[in-house]
Amino acid sequence: MHSVKRIEVIANSVELGKILDSLKKSGVTGHLVIRNVAGQGLRGGSEDLDMTMLDNVYVIAFCAPEKLKGAVEIIRPILNKFGGSCYISDAMEIRSTRCVASL
Repeated sequence: MHSVKRIEVIANSVELGKILDSLKKSGVTGHLVIRNVAGQGLRGGSEDLDMTMLDNVYVIAFCAPEKLKGAVEIIRPILNKFGGSCYISDAMEIRSTRCVASL
């Protein structure tokens, strides 16, 4: 096991391409995208994600800690333009090199 950073971005689907490009440019190569995310923002009321006309996406990516700063610097302006949230947390990665086919 080794330490990694988990990057979670909730944003408007219009910005998905830019967010994924930003992750790639900063060296964060793997990601997961969940489309049509609904929920309520921290401010509540009219900020309800269900009330927007465009779909929202949820992006989860993991990276080495030294790549985090570059990723955040690129993603922040995108979120500032159309809104969205980005959360960073610590995680542990377990790499498995044992393939089922080799059993």
